[in-house]
Amino acid sequence: MIATDLTGDHEVKIMFATLISLSPESIVYPIFSGSSVNKKRSLPEEQSFLGARTCANTLKPTNAQKNLNPRDTNKETSDQLIIDAGQRHFGPTVCKSCGMIYTASNPEDEMQHVQHHHRFLEGIRYTGWKKERVVAEYWDGKIVLVLPHDPSYALRKVEDVQELVDHELGFQQVVPKCTKKTKTFLFIDEKKVIGCLIAEPIKQAFRVLSEPNSTGSSSAKECPRAWQCSDVPEPAVCGISRIWVFRLKRRKRIARRLVDTVRNCFTFGCFLSTNEIAFSDPTPDGRLFATKYCNTPNFLVYNFNS
Repeated sequence: MIATDLTGDHEVKIMFATLISLSPESIVYPIFSGSSVNKKRSLPEEQSFLGARTCANTLKPTNAQKNLNPRDTNKETSDQLIIDAGQRHFGPTVCKSCGMIYTASNPEDEMQHVQHHHRFLEGIRYTGWKKERVVAEYWDGKIVLVLPHDPSYALRKVEDVQELVDHELGFQQVVPKCTKKTKTFLFIDEKKVIGCLIAEPIKQAFRVLSEPNSTGSSSAKECPRAWQCSDVPEPAVCGISRIWVFRLKRRKRIARRLVDTVRNCFTFGCFLSTNEIAFSDPTPDGRLFATKYCNTPNFLVYNFNS
């Protein structure tokens, strides 16, 4: 077959040999055939398609450079691991029973949530006792007092609740010095412990010092650094080592009612003033509560571990 192309006075003739007339050693394969990429071509084909092969070779370094780009090798680390495909539960979720925040559709988070959920519900479950010491009753619950000489089932419940409280507040499990005089107040609502306060007798406490250029609750709420207390001791009667309220039951004056009950029941026949109670190492939320309850940022504190 002969194809003729006239451009000016020059005539270019290109001759292609048919596949049938050629010997097996000089077979020409199609240029776009995928199966012939690694095949050996004949010399006429190498010369005829030199331009096409040159163009293909010029593109190879670009593709190789693209594949060796370190950004592409690390691309997998930033891929999205969880796909929102219309799941019923997706993203951060707050459990309405235990209050834990976990990521739905994440096996590890769900497993940790199941373990914490079971441990938490067992810790705050309250089935009722035959001999329970109810010191205050309200429309939404009651407050039960547990003393060190109470039956073992009551003391075990106190230990379970205290373990949960210490874990949430970040306290180490330290046994107070006056274990035989410690009083535990539990706020019970619908057969669950939703509030806990542990009090012990003390003899002295120290007053919190106000920060310069700060006023009241705003400084307690937005305190980014450590705060100081006076080194001059003051007489005190009751020390509140721990006070805790279930996170889904907060903002309902449960902590305030617990402290009111402690002031009324800690010393027989005497209602303690706010200058006779002290808080131990309060958290930022605890400091804000103590400031509002005592109506001053200069409330009393003590170290129950000393």
